[in-house]
Amino acid sequence: MTPKVLALLVLSLLQPHSTGGQVCVTKHQVMSAVRQMQKVLSTQEATYLQGVRSMKKVLTALQSDLQKQASKSNETCPALGTPANGKKLGKKAAVGHEIHFLCAPGFQLLGSESRMCLENRTWSGQQPTCKPEVSGAQTRSRDWVTNSSFSRQPRCADSGSSRQCTCDSGFRIKAGGICQDVDECELFQVNRESRICIHECINTPGSYRCICPTGYLLNTEVNSCEDVDECANNQNNCSRSEMCINVYGGFQCVRPECPKPRLNTSYVKTSNYQCERNPCPMDSKSCQLSANSISYHYLPLHSNRSAPKVLFTMSTSHFMGDSLRFAITGGKGHSSLAVERSDRYTGVLTLTSPVIGPATLEVELEMTEMSRKTLLGRHIFHVTIFVSQYDF
Repeated sequence: MTPKVLALLVLSLLQPHSTGGQVCVTKHQVMSAVRQMQKVLSTQEATYLQGVRSMKKVLTALQSDLQKQASKSNETCPALGTPANGKKLGKKAAVGHEIHFLCAPGFQLLGSESRMCLENRTWSGQQPTCKPEVSGAQTRSRDWVTNSSFSRQPRCADSGSSRQCTCDSGFRIKAGGICQDVDECELFQVNRESRICIHECINTPGSYRCICPTGYLLNTEVNSCEDVDECANNQNNCSRSEMCINVYGGFQCVRPECPKPRLNTSYVKTSNYQCERNPCPMDSKSCQLSANSISYHYLPLHSNRSAPKVLFTMSTSHFMGDSLRFAITGGKGHSSLAVERSDRYTGVLTLTSPVIGPATLEVELEMTEMSRKTLLGRHIFHVTIFVSQYDF
């Protein structure tokens, strides 16, 4: 609607009446005209916003479908079979993981003893087979040690009348005089207190290797897994209308939206995560009781995080009343959360008990400003907590 049309509409609403030869407009007529104009503008705004939202949804859905088709759907290598008369060590088929093969006593392994899942989702080496040993060949051990990478001959030296044999680092002598690999993962990874890898340990000949899950990078100096910020590194598939939120081990795409206009109450977006209420009509009680502001907050949290822990703080920089009240007014999965007052002007959202991930907690918080028991303002905080699958 153009300014010219608005002006004509106002003039048509303000029909003057004559009193003693003078033309004047009463206060009641002015207020009535203003209220009608507000209704007209609200209707126009709602129609426009609804059209924009519908167009955004169509474009977002189209972009999401195109991104899914372009993205890689398979992040693992094809499953490897177990050779007949043999064993396969390792179950993970993700990039960087290794699978090892052993043959039963009396059989010899032909092919690759170890295969790694490569970046191109293929396995290194060749699929092994276990063939019967040549008749008359001496079996060194009755154990499953025919993978030469995990067993080798010791280094021996004669010292006078005795003979001393030693093994390479990471190996120890077993019955039959064979140096057998020490499985550090089996020895130390079982207990949390003694584990040598924070996530997963892969045994290798004479040593071991730590593996991190998707979304983390290995810090080789301390064998820890550090979160990758997919949002900062553009490693996400969020659309232009969505905000990327980095969480532990991944990311989330969110699109905070203001509430739709209702009962003379409408909101305008003042930032990516903040909505402010438009001025209320003078006679609209429902609008005046609605929230002055609505904000959206997204928090990452480790699985099984110790409690209590303060997660979120509420306060106001324009305090006009004599008291502030804080409360949880809605949400889901918030039984492990509580609101507490930390001082006269501040409230905090506290984690009261550990939460095992992966999980998503949603909570709606309300901060009410009062003056002599009269409501001055309400502020709503929508807090979403993304709990990681891991404790690191």
